[in-house]
Amino acid sequence: MGSIPHVVENCMGFLQLLSDGTVLRAKNIDSHMPPIVEDTSVIFKDVVFDENHDLHLRLYKPTLPPPFPSKLPIIIFIHGGGFCFGSRDSPYCHNCCLRLASGLKAVVVAPDYRLAPEHRLPAAMEDAVSAMKWLQAQALSRNIVDTWLDGGEVDFEKVFVLGDSSGGNMAHHLAVQFGAGSPELRPVWVRGYVLMAPFFGGVVRTKSEEGPSEVTLNLETLDRFWRLSMPIGETRDHPLANPFGPLSPSLKPLTLDPILVIAGAKELLKDRAEDYAKRLKQMGKMIEFVVVQTRYVYRFGSTKMI
Repeated sequence: MGSIPHVVENCMGFLQLLSDGTVLRAKNIDSHMPPIVEDTSVIFKDVVFDENHDLHLRLYKPTLPPPFPSKLPIIIFIHGGGFCFGSRDSPYCHNCCLRLASGLKAVVVAPDYRLAPEHRLPAAMEDAVSAMKWLQAQALSRNIVDTWLDGGEVDFEKVFVLGDSSGGNMAHHLAVQFGAGSPELRPVWVRGYVLMAPFFGGVVRTKSEEGPSEVTLNLETLDRFWRLSMPIGETRDHPLANPFGPLSPSLKPLTLDPILVIAGAKELLKDRAEDYAKRLKQMGKMIEFVVVQTRYVYRFGSTKMI
């Protein structure tokens, strides 16, 4: 008779990994989030972008009276959550996308991706690429698959990728994979990337990671996210976690689109974000680093990002 499965990882009480590989997820995680904001200036709907993995994305479109003054830019928003939490319909992601669509007068595309530990990396990265390929398919289709992405109303040559936390990590890898001008995605043209408190890691600690411990977001939690999301047996120096790890390919030969990196003044991820920006700047890349004078760019349960 086998032993009774026991908890080997407990992530804030919302996710538990048992010794037999079973994953238990709390059903009430959204109850710890702010309520969904009502914004009649934006309409939204869900669309399947990957039938093989039953993955959806949410499209947001501002309700501007036609004719539009110009074609609407497209923002790809990749949610955060340490690769273990989050979805397109979480209040945090939904509220952020409403604000982006309304404030920037843009079409926002918010894809889901497979979460760890059920699906360890590189699954999430593969799904982010699939979402970009889906957008390309819309641009290439003579009979547009989704009327919200009609080429007469949206500008496929003015696309921006914005990622928060683990989404910021994925935005980096998309920038590296597609390169400057994103020729592989044509006629889609990515103009730039925004990495908000990108979730990078490394075996050697940074000063900000050793900062004050908090209940919901602390170094122990970040380490647990990595243990749950990395391929089995890999460390935080894996190329998917650490862009400058011992096994990470050099970024110096690459030509990249402009990148904006944003971090909160006192958050644990600040030093890695700043180091990332400094290194790329030294390589001659077009990159800027901005510190906002709040503890976090986004805080679990907050009503807004910045």
